[in-house]
Parts: sequence; structure tokens; C-alpha cells
Amino acid sequence: MVGRRRLGRQFGWLWASYAVSAYGSGLGFGALPLIAVLVLHAGPAEVSALSAVGPAVGTLIAVPLAPWVEFRRKRLVMIMMDLARFAAMATVPVAYAFGWLSFVQLLVVSAVASAAKIAFNAASGAYLKALVRPEDLLVANARFESTNWSSIAVGPPLGGAAIGLFGPVTTVVADALSYLLSALGITAIRGQEEAPQAADKSPVRAGALLDGWRHIMGHPGLRALYLNQMLVAGLIMATEPLLAVLLLRQLGFPPWQYALAFAAPCLGGLIGSRLARRVVARFGRHWAFRTVGTLRAIWLIGLAFVRPGVVGLVTVMAVELAIIINMSLYSPVLATYRLEHTPKHLVSRTLSAWSIGQQASIAILAALAGLLADVTSPRTALTVAGLLILTTPLLLPRQDQTSQHEPELSRSHS
Repeated sequence: MVGRRRLGRQFGWLWASYAVSAYGSGLGFGALPLIAVLVLHAGPAEVSALSAVGPAVGTLIAVPLAPWVEFRRKRLVMIMMDLARFAAMATVPVAYAFGWLSFVQLLVVSAVASAAKIAFNAASGAYLKALVRPEDLLVANARFESTNWSSIAVGPPLGGAAIGLFGPVTTVVADALSYLLSALGITAIRGQEEAPQAADKSPVRAGALLDGWRHIMGHPGLRALYLNQMLVAGLIMATEPLLAVLLLRQLGFPPWQYALAFAAPCLGGLIGSRLARRVVARFGRHWAFRTVGTLRAIWLIGLAFVRPGVVGLVTVMAVELAIIINMSLYSPVLATYRLEHTPKHLVSRTLSAWSIGQQASIAILAALAGLLADVTSPRTALTVAGLLILTTPLLLPRQDQTSQHEPELSRSHS
């Protein structure tokens, strides 16, 4: 079983650090927009800008960070990014206490946190590849995936209760402290990390900013998976604000039912992530990409048929549960394949490029969906998103693309 496989004490510290920050982020989910509404009395346009502009600026900051991450010791980068997120988030309760909090500050905090998250994930992926044996990568990625979904299931409801009891900045304090604890946990990892070197022993070139994308687009399997993932993630995330308007404003769902409709299905992430290794062992990785990748896409259209009442609530929960089970099974397989087919000296830049492209896709498709909903209706926009995502399995890789093995030393991208 996945849960019983031992990956060593060093991985245990890395996993524990990830869990602490994941649960902190779960508690603080949506905290900055909520503070903008409750404390700064921001309107819809400002809240939308905070949700879109901050992460967009963060992705731009992350572009030049990628080569810097690549050629630094990854454990040190992770600690620095955790401390950067701690410092940025900690400014919010301090400014709130002194009456200095502003909307611009929330934008800056959002951008810094987004950039640091991308850099942290790029460093942690490279570090994980060096930390565990190749045959254990899928198990390790599945554990991260299960932790992520459980934090989303538990964190937001607890965070909402904490805000109601202790005030609007409570969850931001918890989120900030979780990054500090994560940094301390990573510090506890022992062992000498090899200093990374550029493949050609030369100083980092300006073109190194694009090396991650060059590797992805030059690898048939990764290219197909990347394009598919950008569209699937973008279309799924674009439906969230549309569904909020539909359920809360048009269909009259109470807030607690809305929260339940999204929190409870996240437990399906525990199911999918635990099945990943067994599915690959029995059916093969290509089958997982094609079949599970297709199953991720066929359920979203169901959200267009949501109706008021208990039946509508059950419909949303059933659709979300089906999507999350398949996403949580697919994601560890994808993460493992990506690490296996990326040369050691390109891992951080490849992971950064992947995250930046995905975040950009989410921002663009969410904006387009919002415009469509304004012109027509949220239900119409949900229908269009559901129909478009049905085409994404056409981008999944063929057998010959995913079975093609490219040894790490075969490419230097010099």
C-alpha cells in the first residue's frame, strides 16, 4: 500500500514541512480577498483585481527567478521562499493592528506569495528527485497530492470558523506561521546537498529564462501533457467564480451549503492519490494518462445543469467528487513522468515554466469566462467551459510519445 512504503527520515521532514504549509494555506484560503471586503470595503472590481493581478504579477516575477533557483542549493531556496512568504503575510496583521492596511499592500503581498510559491515548488521538485529513489517518485508525489487535497477539505471550513470567532486577519496569521514552521522543518533535513552546476560550466545566459519551455516543447510527451494540462486546469478553475454567482446569487444556496459543496468532495483526493501507484502498476502509465486524463474532462458539463435545492447540492458535490478523484490520481503520475523526463540541470526551470504557463492559462480563461458570463449568463459560460473541456483529451499524448525514453544526459540545451 502507498501509505506503508518507507521513504526515509529526510523525506519525512520534507513531507511534514509541506503538510504544515499546506494546512496553513488551507486555513488562509481566500483570506486576502475576504480582508479586502471586510476591512477595506473593496468592491467587486477590486476583489477581482486582487485575485487576478497579484498572481499574474507573481508569475512575471517568477520568470527571472527560475535560472536563479536552478543553480542554487534547493534546500536553501525552499527555506528562503518560506521565509519570504512568512515575512510578506506577516505584514498584513501588523498593518491591520496599526490601522495602516491598504489595498496596494494586499496586491504586493499576493504577488510576492505567488512568486515565492512557484520558486519553492520548482526547488522542491528538484530536491525531491535527488532525495528519493526513482522507483519511489510516484509514491512520494502521491503523498504530497493526498496532503494537498486533505488540507483543502479541512482548512477552509476551519478558517471560516476562526474568522468568525477571532477576526478577519486570524487565518493570515496562521498561514504566515505555517511558512515559518515549514522553513524550520526543512532546516531539520540532514545531509550534504551537492552544489548544482550549469551543464556547460558557463555563467547563466539570458536565454536560460526560456530553457524550461524549450525542454517542454521539444519533448513530444511533455509537450502534449503541458498543453492538455493548461487547458484542463484553466477551464476547471474558470468555473469556480461562475459557480459561486450561480449558486449563491441566482439559486439562493446558503453559504454553508456552498462551502460544503466544495470542501466535502476534496476528500476524494485521498482516494485518487492512494490509487495512483496501483493503477500504474496494473494498467501502465500511458493508460493512466489517456483514460484518467479523459475522465477528468467529462464531468464538468454537469455543473451547467445544477438546480435549486438538495438535488442541486448533490449534483455539484457528485461532479466535484468525480473530477477530484481523477485529478488526484492523474496528478502524481504526471508529476513523476515530468521529473523522470527532465534532465537534472533543467528541473527547476522546467517546473517553473510549467507553473507559470498553467497560472497564465487560468488567469486568461477565468477572465474570458467572466466576460462571457456578463454578456450572457453564468450558466451559459459554464456550458461553454464544459463543452470546451470535452475536446482536451485530443491533446493527450499517444503511446509512442509517452513510451519514448530520453536519458538525462542526452540533452544539454546549451
